[in-house]
Amino acid sequence: MPELKNIKLVLEDGTVFEGKSFGFHKSVAGEVVFNTAMTGYTESLTDPSYEGQILVATYPLIGNYGVPQAEMENGIPKFYESDRIHIAGLIVSNYSFEHSHWNAKGSLSDWLKEHKVPGIFGIDTRELTKVLREKGCMLGKIEVEDETIEFNDPNKTNLVAKVSVKEKTVYGNGKHKVVLVDTGAKYNILRCLLKRDTTVIRVPWDYDFTTEDYDGVMLSNGPGNPEMCEKTISNIKKAIAIGKPIFGICLGNQLLGMASGASTYKLKYGHRAHNHPVIKVGTDTCYITSQNHGFAIDTDTLSADWEPYFLNINDKTNEGIKHKSKPFFSTQFHPEASGGPTDTEFLFDEFISLIEKHN
Repeated sequence: MPELKNIKLVLEDGTVFEGKSFGFHKSVAGEVVFNTAMTGYTESLTDPSYEGQILVATYPLIGNYGVPQAEMENGIPKFYESDRIHIAGLIVSNYSFEHSHWNAKGSLSDWLKEHKVPGIFGIDTRELTKVLREKGCMLGKIEVEDETIEFNDPNKTNLVAKVSVKEKTVYGNGKHKVVLVDTGAKYNILRCLLKRDTTVIRVPWDYDFTTEDYDGVMLSNGPGNPEMCEKTISNIKKAIAIGKPIFGICLGNQLLGMASGASTYKLKYGHRAHNHPVIKVGTDTCYITSQNHGFAIDTDTLSADWEPYFLNINDKTNEGIKHKSKPFFSTQFHPEASGGPTDTEFLFDEFISLIEKHN
């Protein structure tokens, strides 16, 4: 085991957790959030929705399967959700300094160091999660040695502009032309579309995609406050007027809701895990879903033409909306969940079906 340096997490309420460093040894600040998933740390760390956040992994053993090979498929990494780590820092209870997996290229520690992201282990993540559940998401900072830095609220900046692609890119050569509005898109959205005979036109968050020749629109996930995406919302309004099918995921759900006239609000501590139960409104059908968001649609502000599609069983917050007569729908959870569960991937089939019917 290498020599371990002291490092600490400081919350904005003054609470301090001390641990040992296993990533890049530096000080950073961000918003502290927690994820209760048992697997999928490589996918979570590369999820653009975590941009600017210090992630607490509540599962007590992290790093045991290392990180995967950087294999490419369809022009994107096969085993990651973006081209880099997006979290500001990682907090775990126990870190495994020995990893074993058939596809591992190296350790989580070395990967964090490569991307200059700090990591702390030896923290009582149960106690830390209790604090976050009782008080809500809090600003925090990871500090090394005697270095002191200021708190920083990432939600006050346009995180979407930071993580979105900078130019239009086309993937695949299928019969259905789908515009993917990249507000921080996970690669598995691309994968789920490409295996359904599509040509995906991936565009920046502020690109006027209505000028493209397309059959349907996919609104991706992404980080931060949806109110920062005024240009995206304006373009979605144009797309609604055009009338071609629209499918929104996560942040895309919030942006579709705002384009329809609804408002959003910040959740106390958000939903981040692989095990959130949601129910399809008007039925008894329940799905286990993957989620990663800190904002939600206020369904009381939906106009008469729109209605809730899914509902979170735990706290009754909105998990999706749909238009009552036109081919527009969205989910707050991730149907493309990677790594899992895949219970709701069928919604991509419903989206393609809407495209075929519309055509």
